[in-house]
This record gives sequence, structure tokens and C-alpha cells, in this order.
Amino acid sequence: MSGRHSLSFVELFRATPVKSSLLTLAPLALALGQVCNSYVNGVSPAVSITFAVIMVGFSVVAMGHHAAEHRVHRLEAEYGPERV
Repeated sequence: MSGRHSLSFVELFRATPVKSSLLTLAPLALALGQVCNSYVNGVSPAVSITFAVIMVGFSVVAMGHHAAEHRVHRLEAEYGPERV
């Protein structure tokens, strides 16, 4: 096994669909909702765009953490103390 195996996005969604959806789709929906709300209510676009960028950043970082957590669980299942 190589030292740098990256998990595909689809593989992560198949393994944990609910958690993956909450970490990707929910922040993106909030960002889109905030941009639409800003447009409808006449709020400065700078506020909503800043919020959207922060939510997208959160989604990226959270999915990275989730992928690492999934890799650790897979490694523990494959090479755990029961296997020794």
C-alpha cells in the first residue's frame, strides 16, 4: 500500500452518506441561501460573499478531516489489535 492513498469523494459518500452530505451540502446550501437572501433584502454583497467563502472553506476542511477519520477507521479495521 502506498503512503499517500487519497480517498475519492464518491468512495467517502458511499461509506458514510449522511455525514458526508451534512459536511458538504449543508454548508453550500447555507452559503447559497445567504447570497440569495442578501440579493433579495438589499444587503451588501461583500457580507454574503464573505460568508459564502467561509462556508466553502469550512466544508473543505471538514471533509478533509472526515476523510482522514475514515482512513484511520479503515486502517484500524485492517491492521487492528485483533489482526496481530
